[in-house]
Amino acid sequence: MRAVIQRVKEASVVIDGKVYSNIERGFLVLLAVEEKDTEKDMEFLLKKIPNLRVFEDKDGKMNLSLKDIAGEMLVVSQFTLLGNVKRGLRPDFTRAERPERAEKMYLEFVEKVRKQGIPVKTGKFAAFMEIRLINEGPVTIIIDSRFREF
Repeated sequence: MRAVIQRVKEASVVIDGKVYSNIERGFLVLLAVEEKDTEKDMEFLLKKIPNLRVFEDKDGKMNLSLKDIAGEMLVVSQFTLLGNVKRGLRPDFTRAERPERAEKMYLEFVEKVRKQGIPVKTGKFAAFMEIRLINEGPVTIIIDSRFREF
């Protein structure tokens, strides 16, 4: 699984000109499910993302996690994170998981984040969405479960 995590002051998903979901301070997580991803890939992200220490403490150091600040999370499925452009100029998305399985894993990820006590909003799987955000910092982190080390 691949995730792009953006620290935000606020973020929202707009579909057909209407706000579908929105959050205040926290993380916008763009999430892609790759073929052959397993529960271990998901667990890796579930441990990392909510505990990333990228929010400032009273001394201005990035020492606090999303949990520490009682932040929210907006999770949007985005298979295009897996686009391969090694050949040519048109991205190849063959590494992206089939939509049925990708949606199942996406929804499972969201539910497991909620079970950690974090308020979570979502986009709409496979919909054309506008993502609006105010990036705080900016702080953007990319995590790929294929490059984890245990």
